[in-house]
Amino acid sequence: MGRRALHRLAAASLKRNKVGLFADGGGLYLQVTKAADGRNVNRSWLFRFKTGPNKDRWMGLGPAHTISLTEAREAALRCRKLRLAGEDPIARRNAARAAAAAASAKQVSFAQCAHAYIGAKRSEWRNQKHAAEWPASLRKHVFPTLGTLSVTTIDTALVLRALRPVWESAPETASRLRGRIEAILDWATVSGLRQGDNPARWSGHLEHLLSNPNRRQVKHHAAMPVPEIPAFMTALRQREGIAARALEFCILTAARSGEVFGMAWSEVDTQAALWITPARRTKAARAHRVPLAPRCLKILDEMRAHARGPLVFPGRHGLKPLAPATFSRLLEGLGCIATVHGFRSTFRDWAAERTNFPREAAEMALAHAIPSAVEAAYRRGDLLAKRQQLMAAWARYCSTPPGAGEVVPLRGRQP
Repeated sequence: MGRRALHRLAAASLKRNKVGLFADGGGLYLQVTKAADGRNVNRSWLFRFKTGPNKDRWMGLGPAHTISLTEAREAALRCRKLRLAGEDPIARRNAARAAAAAASAKQVSFAQCAHAYIGAKRSEWRNQKHAAEWPASLRKHVFPTLGTLSVTTIDTALVLRALRPVWESAPETASRLRGRIEAILDWATVSGLRQGDNPARWSGHLEHLLSNPNRRQVKHHAAMPVPEIPAFMTALRQREGIAARALEFCILTAARSGEVFGMAWSEVDTQAALWITPARRTKAARAHRVPLAPRCLKILDEMRAHARGPLVFPGRHGLKPLAPATFSRLLEGLGCIATVHGFRSTFRDWAAERTNFPREAAEMALAHAIPSAVEAAYRRGDLLAKRQQLMAAWARYCSTPPGAGEVVPLRGRQP
């Protein structure tokens, strides 16, 4: 290729305003076109090459105000070398861009993966408290260590660094965190954002590095002794406010606090004296019928007189449920060390120690799952009639003057 075939353009010629294509040689062209306003012009670099006997391809190299003449010639030289090697410069550039985009996409942080996973799974979580715990626990315990790191860089050492501060002090919380980290990393792997084994897996991996939380001594929720219930309920009834009535209702029905917080008027059948918790709001994902004793119905009458929305026990402004910590603060104010969940244990102790109601009735009152698959297959009913008597007896005991005692009929005398 002769001297006249290359480097035909001069730097001064780049300022020309005449519309057209101006060859520099070696396939490099300066393209001048009218701008959108019709008055000015745009100047850009093009590289032309053939892919067949009569087929030209044009490859843009960038605007002339950004790419200098020297840089444009260097780019054209690289393209000519690729053509000599039998490669298509456009295909090579597209492949490089795709690889860069893929590499950039994989630099996703653990926190971004966590938010994406939670967003994908939130509709599956029936329990709103559970749905709220996921992001809250990650923000508190995991994100300070893993949040900003690329999900591709997270290894066993980093997972341990996130878990160890809570593994000994709060083993149940730590165990849940480990499972959540594992689920998020599994999601990232399936999504093509990381490769290799999951460093948060337990079996055959972290079980060799951390103590087994299942082998530790279980610390049960603090429960109130059965004889102390009447005095406590007397003190609770003297408290005013929605929170006090909600806690009393929760204890009398032996329900879970989350189910009471989300209780809606549409779930109440006062004629049948039933509260029917829908499956989407129960831990077992089954609708649960709760018999309502007279005191429960009276509480509902009080709440209905001040109803401001769909919730039976609304929080502030009447539109949102009570805060999860509401009962804990109320119990603390009453000088009670028992937990809300512990009152379910107290109810179970009372039913076992002071009554002759069937064990199954007490378990169903607590909405516990039947452990035996065979028994579950044959037991189709929910023992509602027996549970109506059971919950009425529990409410009477809770209303018994302190020290008076309560006599519950033996099973043979029950209608």
